[in-house]
Amino acid sequence: MVVLPTESMDSHVVETQFAQFPSLSLDCGAQLSQVQVAYETYGTLNAARDNAILVCHAFSGDAHAAGISKEDGKPGWWDNMIGPEKAFDTERYFVISSNILGGCRGTTGPGSTDPLTGRPYGMTFPGMSVRDIVRLQKMLVDHLGITRLLAVTGGSMGGMQALEWAVTYPGAVASTLPIATTARHGAQQIAFNEVGRQAIMADPDWRDGNYYDGARPARGLAVARMVGHITYMSDHSMREKFGRRLREKGVHAIDFAAEFEVESYLRYRGGQFVDRFDANSYLYITKAMDYFDLANGYGSLPAALDRATCRFLVISFTSDWLYPSYQSLEIVSALRSRNRDVAYCELPSNYGHDAFLLEVEEQTSLVAGFLAATHKRVRQ
Repeated sequence: MVVLPTESMDSHVVETQFAQFPSLSLDCGAQLSQVQVAYETYGTLNAARDNAILVCHAFSGDAHAAGISKEDGKPGWWDNMIGPEKAFDTERYFVISSNILGGCRGTTGPGSTDPLTGRPYGMTFPGMSVRDIVRLQKMLVDHLGITRLLAVTGGSMGGMQALEWAVTYPGAVASTLPIATTARHGAQQIAFNEVGRQAIMADPDWRDGNYYDGARPARGLAVARMVGHITYMSDHSMREKFGRRLREKGVHAIDFAAEFEVESYLRYRGGQFVDRFDANSYLYITKAMDYFDLANGYGSLPAALDRATCRFLVISFTSDWLYPSYQSLEIVSALRSRNRDVAYCELPSNYGHDAFLLEVEEQTSLVAGFLAATHKRVRQ
């Protein structure tokens, strides 16, 4: 199969592509029909087909990871890391990014049309897992004619997918780079997700998920995003960005409008999110994250990672309290207990969980060196 890459990154303009699959079997026992995947590619797949890297997005991301979108003119969510002479150097590597199963940016999800009814799935969409997300990604990679990826990487939920790849498809991955992530959610992470879900389901416009022919649960989804966004930042970054500043200096109206700068910012981010995301996708994706436990079916985390045969580079950040460094260290410890090839680095940052999107310089140095060494080993 000849792979036709997206437009050259030299132009910085990229176009989302789509792949269609007749069916997808899920862990819950259900089967989806007529499954679509939205994806983008950057760079060129070499003749040996050994330079492909899969970049997995976090909860609210999509296929548009780099370059300028042909559709809306916006840069990709990891544009500072993917491109010529960047961490994922598109002059050397062929980078793939796809929207996840259950998403709302081109890949089949709750808002997609059920071929059996001709109506949006809504809450009839079957329960899905992170493994299901990875299973669909594997189908896409196979479709592109790639038998073994040089690397799989991602931050946050993207890191969960990267870990799942290493365990579920060990022969298809040469290296894995899980960033700011965890092998399973703890109670606090599940709690924040549940608050977001309850905010959506309490919105009268949610209508048990059957809102596609009318008003959408915008208020509930906006609140859910506000809660989530707080967890992405750190106390330091919020103090530095907002402090206790008022929008109108010295005015305390006490009328519950957005008086403080931080209130205004959160409302803006919540409203912005409503314009691009589906409330039912929020419910399904956060639930898949909460149920994710890499040790499921293997007895323990070390036993699960014993299946992995690839190299690992695990990265965490000092101020990340959503996925704190001890959770990355649990992964590293499990890998070392099975004598796996793993490097670990905790990077200093004041940005909180968002650091994996913002701390470019140090990540670039680590990632570029790791990928170059891995590619050299693959070719030996």
